[in-house]
Amino acid sequence: MSASEGRSTLTATTSEHAAAERRAAARALLSTPILAAAQHAEDLALVRRHKVALRQTFQTLLGYPLVVEPTFARLVKAVPPVDVPARGARRANGGDFTPRAYTYLALVCAGLMVPGAGEQVLLSALVEQLRADAATAGITMDETLGERRALVVAIDQLIGWGVLVETDGSVAGWGERREEALLTVNQSLLPHVVARPLAGMDVPQDMWAVDPAEREQPRPALRRRLTEHPLTRRETLTEAEADALSRERRDVARALDDAFGLTLEVRLEGALAYDPDDELTDVEFPGQGTVRQAALLLLDALVDTLNPAAGTTALVNGVPVPGVLASWEVVAENLELLSDQNAKSWRAEVAGDLGRLTDEVVEVLSSVSLATPTDDGLVLHPACSRYRPEPVRTATRTRAQRRLADDGRPIDPADEPLFGGPGPGADTVVVPHNQEQS
Repeated sequence: MSASEGRSTLTATTSEHAAAERRAAARALLSTPILAAAQHAEDLALVRRHKVALRQTFQTLLGYPLVVEPTFARLVKAVPPVDVPARGARRANGGDFTPRAYTYLALVCAGLMVPGAGEQVLLSALVEQLRADAATAGITMDETLGERRALVVAIDQLIGWGVLVETDGSVAGWGERREEALLTVNQSLLPHVVARPLAGMDVPQDMWAVDPAEREQPRPALRRRLTEHPLTRRETLTEAEADALSRERRDVARALDDAFGLTLEVRLEGALAYDPDDELTDVEFPGQGTVRQAALLLLDALVDTLNPAAGTTALVNGVPVPGVLASWEVVAENLELLSDQNAKSWRAEVAGDLGRLTDEVVEVLSSVSLATPTDDGLVLHPACSRYRPEPVRTATRTRAQRRLADDGRPIDPADEPLFGGPGPGADTVVVPHNQEQS
């Protein structure tokens, strides 16, 4: 190898390494929009190393501002579309935030930002500040254990984000036994917890109002949908977004792969961008546990029972959408049968309560956009076919024949339906890849 060839190889290797680092940093930010040094030192170092390129990537592809400081990085995501499942804050045990916990989260942030606040605060002093602020706002703060635990959940969230650090004592100790704790405040990060400046906002709804200028940018909006959400339904796209998906599919696929390591798949009923490594996700499906396994088996049972054909539609809010309706009676019958068949392996307290099992299964399927509950039943999106235990095979047609339409023209996968089509089984793709919304 000549000297020039060696230099060329080294340059290519260095470039590939830098690209891999940028992709890893971008994935870390998508998964955790607030990266603080205390919790994510390695990821933050990677982001700081490539901050110029990352700012350009996020702004150009997704329209997201990126704030990078010595002690933190903050990716400011856009308001999600109203038709996608909400992704709220979660407690340390995986449970959802309660309305009370959100109230305390707002009060704690406000209390930490009062004029003259220092970099350290005693928890007891912070609680006194919260009581005063709550009284001013007409909010009642009780002394019950449940109230203290809700406050602990809110403070734990700020600790998880790196806004607060337990310097002496613990918040848990205060919640259970009212033990004192000293907290250190990251004053540079604190103002960036709220994605939008509060000045000029008159009502809470202003927080998630969509900037009219964003409506005129279909390409970033489309890429945001694909990047952030488990399934992009074609009927929810604007005309401009649908046109961009149709005409620029390969460019979109290349951009998402290069920037975030996501693989784009487009079918007749919609699109998804999935993570082949199954890392860029905050909601696993199928995943482990009784409810998720029940949800997976229910999908297979319902699709097998209803046997929907390509082009099948169902009504959601009076509008026909791709999908098939499973009546609540059919859902209950199948879940009851599955519970009996899996009684030895499923958690008894869930499997033995059909109403609870139904509610939790529907919640899981709704959270990944695979089903929509209606008054009449559960509308299954055609993407459910991807989770069949076995791929749908047509033994009488060769691979070459499957790539050709009846008139001999090549078939575009984007025109292929999932219901009644040759969609792969659950073991061939991992979705969703949606991330924490902050």
